[in-house]
Amino acid sequence: LHMGKTMKEDLTVVVKYIKQLYPPEFNVFSTYAELYHNYFASQAKENAESHLEDKDIYLLLSWVHNIYPKDMRKDHVLAEELEKVKLGSLLPSSLSKELEKKYLDSEEATIKNSLSKCLDKEIQRWKEDKEPEKLNGHFQSELLAIFVIQSIYSGQKRAKDISVAVGEELSRRLWQELPVFLRSYKDAFEDFKEKSKKHRHYKPILIASVNNCWNFRDYAEKNMAEKDDNKASILSTLGDIENSGFDVLLQQLFAQLKPIYKRFTENKWDSSNEIMNEIIKTTSKHISEFRTLKDPFYHAIVEKIHARLVKEYIVRLLKRKVSLKTPAQQQNLAQSISKNAADLEAFCTSNGSQATWLNSALPKLAEIIRLQDLGAIKIEVATLATTYPDIRKKHLEAFLCIKANLSRGELKSILGYLADSTASTSPGAPLFSNINVS
Repeated sequence: LHMGKTMKEDLTVVVKYIKQLYPPEFNVFSTYAELYHNYFASQAKENAESHLEDKDIYLLLSWVHNIYPKDMRKDHVLAEELEKVKLGSLLPSSLSKELEKKYLDSEEATIKNSLSKCLDKEIQRWKEDKEPEKLNGHFQSELLAIFVIQSIYSGQKRAKDISVAVGEELSRRLWQELPVFLRSYKDAFEDFKEKSKKHRHYKPILIASVNNCWNFRDYAEKNMAEKDDNKASILSTLGDIENSGFDVLLQQLFAQLKPIYKRFTENKWDSSNEIMNEIIKTTSKHISEFRTLKDPFYHAIVEKIHARLVKEYIVRLLKRKVSLKTPAQQQNLAQSISKNAADLEAFCTSNGSQATWLNSALPKLAEIIRLQDLGAIKIEVATLATTYPDIRKKHLEAFLCIKANLSRGELKSILGYLADSTASTSPGAPLFSNINVS
């Protein structure tokens, strides 16, 4: 700093007062500038070749890339004259590169170490007998995400302040480090999930940990290039954590719903409205606790519930437990299914499900049961197959057992129509492909 200040002040005196005392051909300013520069560069080289602490390496690189070329040589009084002298860098390129590597290695190791310590603290917090804090009604454990993101951002900014190239290289290294850190986070999360089921605040901690993923997801989406493999790896790991958390949070609900759904076929679809009301009531109790998830995750888990409720209903329709011979019986069942479908849709939509693609599955199945004209049934089957291209012959065959007044020829004709209509269709959102037919 002393050398820099002296050089700047002295060269300013040369420009303002001394230069005009000499003939132009003496190039007196060049002589002074080169002598000062050479001395400064020799001191910088001497420092660079000695053992330096990390902060000294950072300061020296700041002088080489930033302070010397920008603050001093671009000074409004000196810039024009220094432009004519063409002074080189303070350090030889090879020595500068060596220092940059030392700085990058050290900074990467420091940040990596601090992320590891931060994760250890987070794991320790999970073990404490404390419920996570809430922010805007959502459980949060955001210190982890905030600290990790700030550590990476601060490291990138410090490096960028040295030079764009150094900043880019550290960013590249840290963006390779983030997926590694998140995989460690995922392992710790899975470990807690499996071993701490009796923890008093088990679910709130799982919810807070899932909510943590949002900040990481948002950071990756906004700051990393679309085709960056690290970004894909980060988003994949976050997706695994989120889905793993959802699976645990939904276990109890789905276990409670299973025996209720069985009653549809056990009762031959009588009292289906009462059964559907019980399904909705049971689900509603669980949904209230999921509201502590951040909005994107709340919507995601509600859509999973929506898909499961529709799927389980279809599973019961494919059980071959009901065989109706008369159009009147089929009409009654179709009405019950339509009513159940409307109640289910209203419930899921009112609770924030945006999975509108599920809403037509049950009404279309009800319509196939209601219709008696073979041509009309085929058209409805084709429409169903267009909307849900993963439906297969085995699904439709099991479902059509309900329509006991179809002849073998009619059944074969309908099934053949489905095979034709789905042959060239690529699978869309999965619904039927998740249903095994016994």
